[in-house]
Amino acid sequence: YDQGRELAKMGEYDWALEVLAAIKDQNQPRVLNYTGYANRKAGRLDIGIGYYQKALTLDPNYVLAREYLGEGYVKAGRIDRARQQLAEIEKRCGVTCEEYKDLSEVITSGAEE
Repeated sequence: YDQGRELAKMGEYDWALEVLAAIKDQNQPRVLNYTGYANRKAGRLDIGIGYYQKALTLDPNYVLAREYLGEGYVKAGRIDRARQQLAEIEKRCGVTCEEYKDLSEVITSGAEE
């Protein structure tokens, strides 16, 4: 997982997906989240959003998945849905947590992180 996450963060999206796919339990919210992240960043927005939604079905309190889902919605031009995710993050960790601040900045700037 850690290797797949790091590869995704470094921009090695397809390699990250290969590594993440090797994880036996594919139904871990964190695995689904970074599979979504790598797909979204590689330009497969709808696939990425689907993975975020699966992660949130398993763990509705996973605010990092909510942040990334919101960023995906900004990319898709769905600011209304991004704002819904921002409100959900606020309910779970307030306005001072990193995920809230990051998504708020993305919504304000109109550009995904």
